[in-house]
Amino acid sequence: MKPLCRVFAVSTLALSLTGTLALAQDHDDRDHHDDHHQQYVHHDDWKKGQHIRHEDWDRGEAVSDWHSHHLRRPPAGYEWRYVDGNYILARPNDGVIFSVVIGR
Repeated sequence: MKPLCRVFAVSTLALSLTGTLALAQDHDDRDHHDDHHQQYVHHDDWKKGQHIRHEDWDRGEAVSDWHSHHLRRPPAGYEWRYVDGNYILARPNDGVIFSVVIGR
């Protein structure tokens, strides 16, 4: 009887841990932007040295955790935004674009 209880306890524990790990993995692997997924839109005018319109910049989502999105550290005075499925690195005050990365 004792071995049967042990088998039951171990299998119950294994099932509960598997479920917990699966939930944690689903949450950790999910990209921050999956909840706010944006359809990719190509913009010919979004190139280094060009300006992004304030309307486009303002509707974008600020990306403060750039490292988790595999983006480079923004230079001083620049910040990342996620707009139309693109990551835009630009100066917020005048919209000068430093870099554009298609969303991953």
